[in-house]
Amino acid sequence: MSPHVGILALQGAFREHSTALRSLGCHVRLVKTPNDLEGLEGIVIPGGESTTISMLLESSETYEPLSKLLSEGMPVLGTCAGMILLADTVLDGRSDQKSFNQIELTVRRNGFGRQIASFERDLIIEGLEEPFPGVFIRAPLAERVGPNVQVLSTIESPDGEGTPVLCRQRNVLVSSFHPELTNDTRIHRIFVDSII
Repeated sequence: MSPHVGILALQGAFREHSTALRSLGCHVRLVKTPNDLEGLEGIVIPGGESTTISMLLESSETYEPLSKLLSEGMPVLGTCAGMILLADTVLDGRSDQKSFNQIELTVRRNGFGRQIASFERDLIIEGLEEPFPGVFIRAPLAERVGPNVQVLSTIESPDGEGTPVLCRQRNVLVSSFHPELTNDTRIHRIFVDSII
């Protein structure tokens, strides 16, 4: 089965997600308007700048129809800014920034530091035999994890505590890092498996 997957393409690393998903046999559609959501079985909300993506979702009139689909259980992968947009609580965001409230997480924008503090780290991920190459760029920091959230991977945070960087709740999969910026498609495979 080749699922039909959308990638929110208003801003951010959507081309890289498209390459990964196509390599897994998915039919990929770039989503820029509400009409682009028609017939999708899952969607990716990529990294980028969460406040900008939030504003573009509003101006393109895509926020409400996408929010409805997510609330109805459409599988979604949110990476970096996508994690922020799916969290139920966002710290250090703009007051007019919207979230889809799809996963019980409190996330702090740029919680791992600004662009200059970007880093790579091999991650131990539940269900994967080999480490995954995590690329963290202005990554959000999960400060609270709800009781219904499954933590699939953690790393040491700036304060020395273990912090979740890959989480799942129902059909929602979010990462602080950018799996699309590697040649490793195992995170995308986890997402695709949630569709089929």
